[in-house]
Amino acid sequence: MTVCVLHYVLSLTPLGTTMPEPALVLAAEVLDDVESSINSTISNGRKIRDILSEHSNNGPWNTDWEVEAAVEALHVFGSRWTIEILATLYIAGPRRFNQLKTLLAGISSRTLSDKLRFLVEEGLVIRQVDDGPPVRVAYILSDHGITCGRLLSPLVAHLKIHLGSIISSK
Repeated sequence: MTVCVLHYVLSLTPLGTTMPEPALVLAAEVLDDVESSINSTISNGRKIRDILSEHSNNGPWNTDWEVEAAVEALHVFGSRWTIEILATLYIAGPRRFNQLKTLLAGISSRTLSDKLRFLVEEGLVIRQVDDGPPVRVAYILSDHGITCGRLLSPLVAHLKIHLGSIISSK
């Protein structure tokens, strides 16, 4: 039986980036299912791109407009720590401030507080307050945050395969 391997602790990849290790062994059928889902996403992305290009070739909706809109739409993901916070909430579920701080090695309390406030303002995270006693605050992904996580999962999986974090042991 052929298996594939998913890395999840940092190691140097051939492309000079760090990817996680040690390896998580997956059956070949699982990798096939992941790749099939990625290919479906690619096909849907191509279809969406074709639809948008039909309607953005005149007036103010030209290439410049599309690029500017794309950059603005993705700006939240370009900031240091926001990807780490969103990925942690997507994978680990709702967390309190100190739980997040523990999971996000190296982040300061001030930075975490600022980034969480930003993500709440962007509508990706909900600050849920339980009046207690004691008062407890948890951070959870909003529906929009969950949707973004689901849309980004195929991209992340593709990059893991491309960078060697998911490999097949033959």
